[in-house]
Amino acid sequence: MKFKITRANENSFDSGLRGFFAYKNLGIEEATSGNFGANVIKAVEGKHANGEWHYHKLNFQMVYILKGSVEFEYEGEGTFVLNEGDVVYQPPEIHHREIKHSDDLELIEITSPAQFETVSLKG
Repeated sequence: MKFKITRANENSFDSGLRGFFAYKNLGIEEATSGNFGANVIKAVEGKHANGEWHYHKLNFQMVYILKGSVEFEYEGEGTFVLNEGDVVYQPPEIHHREIKHSDDLELIEITSPAQFETVSLKG
């Protein structure tokens, strides 16, 4: 691992895991040799979640809402609306889905490892 500062103008938003979100890499993956990842994720105007159940094969996932709101459903836990300032720790492989998000949604997601597999659940 190495010391790393990522300046606001260094990385731009790009496409990523979900087509309805744009992702800005915060440089943590490079600094930690892939052990951790951190991204700012924002809603793409006019695009929305399809509500598919899935889970991620990873060790850690945390989401902090910067702006707007998002509604998630977690198997065995219920449905929750997260607003600005809210945070959720999603345990490894918890089955979940996004139901909807506001057009102005922005969030920070931190994961370990940085790259992980997402498994879609049918039914």
